[in-house]
Amino acid sequence: MPSPSAPSDVVRAVAAGVSLLITDSLTEQERQAHLDHLAGLYAEHTDVRHPLAPTGDIPLRTRTEIRRHFAGIPVQTHEVDGFEPVGQVHATADPEVVVFEFSYAGAVNGNPFALPCIFVTRVRDGVIVESRDYADHVGMARAFGRLGELATALAADSR
Repeated sequence: MPSPSAPSDVVRAVAAGVSLLITDSLTEQERQAHLDHLAGLYAEHTDVRHPLAPTGDIPLRTRTEIRRHFAGIPVQTHEVDGFEPVGQVHATADPEVVVFEFSYAGAVNGNPFALPCIFVTRVRDGVIVESRDYADHVGMARAFGRLGELATALAADSR
């Protein structure tokens, strides 16, 4: 699978790649290859953050950490009908920086959802060197029946 090089295409490829992890039933070998491809869209040394993550923003600084992050996306046991990124990329005055404003749209067990996201990303030489990913984590937990898991994680994290 060739890697895109235009900043807008790289950012779209990440969002589409996450969709594939959630919606398709990949074999284990295909999943591992896809995780390698997704991680390859990032620079070896990068700075990816999720400022709205409910359990805290843990910076991802290397391609290995990025791959581990994507590998942590659970294989769905629900009936998922679509998980597609729908939106648009906005160009900025800096040609390396793009803003992807979109929603992951679909349905789980017949219940529709639209989960808003904004990625503010710097792409240099065809790979992401920096990204701030703002996503509706609570909406995701709600859509996939994981509010209890999230509440447990939040309660365990309270100080």
